[in-house]
Order: sequence, then C-alpha cells, then structure tokens
Amino acid sequence: MKTMNFKKALFAMAFVALGSIATFAQEKASPAKVAEGTVAGSKITINYSSPAVKGRVIWGDLVPLGQVWRAGANDATTFTTSKDITVQGKKLPAGTYSFFIIPGETESTFIFNKVAKQWGAFNYDSKEDQLRVNVPSGQGSSMEERLVYEVKADSFEVRWEYGMASAKIGS
Repeated sequence: MKTMNFKKALFAMAFVALGSIATFAQEKASPAKVAEGTVAGSKITINYSSPAVKGRVIWGDLVPLGQVWRAGANDATTFTTSKDITVQGKKLPAGTYSFFIIPGETESTFIFNKVAKQWGAFNYDSKEDQLRVNVPSGQGSSMEERLVYEVKADSFEVRWEYGMASAKIGS
C-alpha cells in the first residue's frame, strides 16, 4: 500500500515539475515586456510579449503581409492611454485597447480594438475597432532580435527583425 502511494506521489511531483519547466520555457520564448512614456500629456503603456527572430524570416513569412497580426506573442498586445489623444491625427479616447497590425512593405495599418483581453488575433472582430490608422513602414538600419515597442516624445514605434513602423501621437 505504501509503495503505491509513493509511486503516485512521485508521479504527481514529476508531472508538476514537467509542467513548471514547460511554462518556464514558454515564458522565456516570448517574455512579457512593457513600453511606457508620456506623450501629449497622456501616459502611454504598451504591454506585449516579445518573440525572438531565431534565424527566421519574419515579414512576409512568419508574419504574412496584408493580414491582421497580433503584434506580439501570446495574449494580444495592449495599448493604454490615460487621456484622449490623436494617433496620426485621428482621435483615440482614453482607455485600454488590444493592438493589432496589418503589416505592409511601405505602409501598415495600426488597429486599436475595444476588446482589450483576447488571445492573439484568433477572435479578432473588426466591428470592435475603435480606430484604424495607416502609418509608414519599412526597414530599419539595424536588426532587432526581439520585438520591441518604444514610446517616444511624439510617437510610438514598433521594430522587429529589420522591419519598423511608427505612429505620431498628439493631443
């Protein structure tokens, strides 16, 4: 009887350990990141998971051009503004939005969707879009191994591999 309980306990511990290792490995593959800054008197916070290139071709292969992309890994990226702002001259009310991108070679579409909590873009619904803006996109001068968002003095920028896109923010 004691041998059976010992085996069950050992199996349970092994199961928990393997689950913990798998969770740890998954978290490290695309670690959670936050980009923050103040633009036009508003606190901007971008929460995202940052996948790595790992030798892959990103734009046009892993991330197809012309299709909605979750703009990160795991949960959809979120964009929070503490005050009403303009993005590319169009009004975005204060709040938290899921953030998606339709990437293109010279122009991309940034999408701010009212359903902030969602896994990736699997249940994305364009009817819930608060704002869509077209932004210039292209190649940066250096390679970014990990996806990076940066809040700047008058804009925010996304960079990964050699691709980059940026949107102007105003009040």
